[in-house]
Amino acid sequence: MAIIITDECINCGACEPECPNTAIYEGAEDWKYADGTDLEGDIVLPNGKNANADEEQEPISDEIYYIVADKCTECKGFHEEPQCAAVCPVDCCVPDDDNVETEEELLAKQSFMHNE
Repeated sequence: MAIIITDECINCGACEPECPNTAIYEGAEDWKYADGTDLEGDIVLPNGKNANADEEQEPISDEIYYIVADKCTECKGFHEEPQCAAVCPVDCCVPDDDNVETEEELLAKQSFMHNE
């Protein structure tokens, strides 16, 4: 499943540089599927959603750091554990029960984003 950042976030920013998928953004910052990935142009995500990797997307949160679920792989294919949760000083990076994915799905997403 993807990881979410709860409203206990203190906006320290420790998590953002740790994400190998560039799935973490500062509050109110626009994001793109192309950020930190090999994706470009029109794409069909593993979940079937159509998108343009180069198009700016609306921020998910205006107040705290946030994680884009479509880009989060729980660090599968990179690390043994989600790095955002490992470095968070207030333990606000937690599993997102609304975005449950198998390890196989997470690895497929990682491979899709990084052309492996």
